Amino acid sequence: MAYLYLPRNHQPDDSNPQWMNKADNAWQLTSATLVGLQSVPGLVILYGSIVKKKWALNSALMALYAFAAVLVCWVGWGYQLAFGDTLVPFLGKTNIDALEQKFLMSQAFVGKFPNASMVYFQFVFAAITLILIAGALLGRMNFIAWMLFVPLWLTFSYTVGAFSIWCPQGWLFRMGVIDYSGGFVIHLSSGVAGFTAAYWVGPRAPRDRERFPPNNILLMLAGAGILWMGWTGFNGGDPYVASLDASFAVLNTHVCAAMSLLTWLMLDILFYEKPSVIGATQGMITGLVCITPAAGVVQGWAAVLMGLMSGSIPWFSMMFLHKKLWFLKQVDDTMAVFHTHAVAGTLGAILAGVLANPRLGRIFYMVDDWPKYIGLAYGIQSGKYNAGLRQLGVQLIGIGFVFIWNVVSTSVICLLIRVVVPLRMTEEEVSEGDNAVHGEEAYALWGDGEKFDNSKLQLVHEIEEPQLSKSGYGL
Repeated sequence: MAYLYLPRNHQPDDSNPQWMNKADNAWQLTSATLVGLQSVPGLVILYGSIVKKKWALNSALMALYAFAAVLVCWVGWGYQLAFGDTLVPFLGKTNIDALEQKFLMSQAFVGKFPNASMVYFQFVFAAITLILIAGALLGRMNFIAWMLFVPLWLTFSYTVGAFSIWCPQGWLFRMGVIDYSGGFVIHLSSGVAGFTAAYWVGPRAPRDRERFPPNNILLMLAGAGILWMGWTGFNGGDPYVASLDASFAVLNTHVCAAMSLLTWLMLDILFYEKPSVIGATQGMITGLVCITPAAGVVQGWAAVLMGLMSGSIPWFSMMFLHKKLWFLKQVDDTMAVFHTHAVAGTLGAILAGVLANPRLGRIFYMVDDWPKYIGLAYGIQSGKYNAGLRQLGVQLIGIGFVFIWNVVSTSVICLLIRVVVPLRMTEEEVSEGDNAVHGEEAYALWGDGEKFDNSKLQLVHEIEEPQLSKSGYGL
């Protein structure tokens, strides 16, 4: 009878069960969609415009394919492996049907919203991880090999990291590792896996490596802007509630990204005497990546400090160490994913273990377990040295696990695919680009004397050259 005192739109019914919070569910769906937009169209645009013109379509399609393929695999078995009942300490059972109505309409394992929202939310994170890996492989990976790589890597690599670190039954979660929104699971994983896969696939053609002009820098900035603003949902959605912590995480995210961009830009000016647009974009990305594992558990001043470090340490590793270390020079990482995601993600994971505020940590994790979630700096300040050192140690264990697992699993997957199909394109495809691979080109204008000779579009719609008047314009 107490329901009679509630407004009608707040009274429980079949579509609004008593356990569900409409605001939380709305924010979760909104956050998930913002993250999805980071991939499609964000990274599709970014990849398609930052590469040479001849690779624009191939690069964009690698991202678009991954987004679609991950969704099908995720609802088929990926979600259960990453968040199901424990099979082993690092993987779940496939004993639930992620498309079954009763499951989707029941309450998620955390939060006041249904499993349908949780499955969707976790899918967009899995999808963007594969798309980030693609960034290291642009310009030479056989597309059929990529089609095989996506479901295999999702199944045997991503789900292991997600279960271990994010699932309440995971062994690293139980140890108390701090990964607010994917510094380990997404960024460190994609950076290491992308670098490893790039090693097995091999480098681009020498002329593509030596001269690598983007085909449209303004469009690249549009993709980068979608990526930046989409991070509002990336970090703001991970408390699984529209809370104070979500607001804190969103503000810290943008502060760190801005500080990192400015730092990278200043370093480019100091050392190269030119403010690079591409450099500014890289600085933005490293700031967003660095703050991700700590977004809602550090104070505002710490976000500024993390921005300074994420704009300088990955810059140093990319601009100096990459040119000095023999092994780094042997691997052709097209989008420098190792530096922007593995280095920046590792930096953020370590700084989370140093700068995590105990009160913010317990607001996010909703626990009263004082030995956990205490950054080393606060452990020293409060005299809890062992707790602070323990947290930093757990962070380092998590980094080591993710690094080793991704090197091994990615190598095995690449070697298995190589038995079935070549990992690399043919020399003709590498030389010619999109037209040889897809029979289409990104920039084809009427009147340039060329046709889509091999294009499916040409065959289906029977496109003919336009007749021209004496003035040269189409009739």
